Amino acid sequence: MSDTFFAPDSARPAATAGDTPGATTADPAPHPHAGPPHPRSGPSRVVADDAGAVAAARELVGYLAEGADERDRERRLPAEEVRAIGRSGLLGATVPRPDGGADIGAVAVAEVMRLLGTADLSLAQILQPHFAFLKALRLRARPGAARRLHGAVLAGSLLSNAQAERSGRTAHTHATRLERLAGGGYRINGTKYYATGSLLADWLAVVAPAEVPGEPEPLPHIAYVERGARGVEVADDWDGMGQRTTASGTVRFTDVDVAEDLVIPHYLTFTRPTTYGAYAQLLHTAIDVGAARGALGRAGEFVRTSSRPWFEAGVEAAREDPLLVQRFGELEVQVRAAEALLATAAARVQEADALPTADATAEASIAVAAAKVAGGQAAVDTASALFELCGTRAAADSLNLHRHWRDARTHTVHDPARWKVHHIGQYSLNGRRPPRHGQL
Repeated sequence: MSDTFFAPDSARPAATAGDTPGATTADPAPHPHAGPPHPRSGPSRVVADDAGAVAAARELVGYLAEGADERDRERRLPAEEVRAIGRSGLLGATVPRPDGGADIGAVAVAEVMRLLGTADLSLAQILQPHFAFLKALRLRARPGAARRLHGAVLAGSLLSNAQAERSGRTAHTHATRLERLAGGGYRINGTKYYATGSLLADWLAVVAPAEVPGEPEPLPHIAYVERGARGVEVADDWDGMGQRTTASGTVRFTDVDVAEDLVIPHYLTFTRPTTYGAYAQLLHTAIDVGAARGALGRAGEFVRTSSRPWFEAGVEAAREDPLLVQRFGELEVQVRAAEALLATAAARVQEADALPTADATAEASIAVAAAKVAGGQAAVDTASALFELCGTRAAADSLNLHRHWRDARTHTVHDPARWKVHHIGQYSLNGRRPPRHGQL
């Protein structure tokens, strides 16, 4: 991707479109220093409940999958596809009912993300920070700020993230700072990387430390910042081998002022039992599990329509080759196991949301960790086996079947599975609850 910084115009016009998922309208010519077309067009319907959210996601799958190969090949940002998701009402599905949302639970959210993952892993991940930071908002925001942001989301706004940095000793070390101003509010200065969805977002959730009275060191906060705010620049510079269309990039903050009520004390989230980490990881897990199902489905379609049988099989069609059938069966078992673990994990998170005791939240974290390990392995294994199953023809670059492996391999290095296995082992053998740090 080009290394171009966008300083969005605060007066970007909203796009409009019809009610069908793929409906489009011409966008106005962009400002020479503006970002890509604004994704917000407002929902054409409001999701009413859990079943409605899952139905809305299922309706989108075919449309989102249809252009996934081309988007990846051209590194084209999915602006219109994000608009379609906005029109479906899904962006506001987790907003609490008192603020006008459907307040769907973890089980439904996981299924929504799994379905979107079957269509396009990259596009599904754009929604991961959206739902994760809405969860953070629910846990710690002041009522007025929460209502403001919930209203924006219900109107079709996309929330993205700006949290990762590259210069620290570990992934949890942040050089970006939130400075408390004498007259009230905060000021942000710093640079964030791998900001998934930021190029298409309306709001950014910025994770950075701020000084807390009585504490020896600055502690993590989240500042909710409009992407069009003065001093915010987003670079279209993500050049990953996979997940090319996550609308990710580098975000620079130069003297960006934030109202006091739009900054929440994120560190307090982890001082008591919480499902925040399990919920955020559940979203990643659902994406992997969906990607595994999508890759296996793509392999099956190719074998049924394009593959030739191996001559030793003595059959008329590749789909009748007994060894190929056996391999499909093995992969189906692996994918179904991951799907079952995902369903269990989602149920544990939803139960712990209702009653967040130390035991319930620990069990939710471990259940999600187990599903994440299995789901990630299933996604990579299935996407790799696709070529084994489909044969030489599948290796043609023009088919872009390698998108499935590139996306799965890139997404599954988000955080190491080996540490999840370690915490699962400690819980199983020694009864040791997993740590509360947002990654479990």
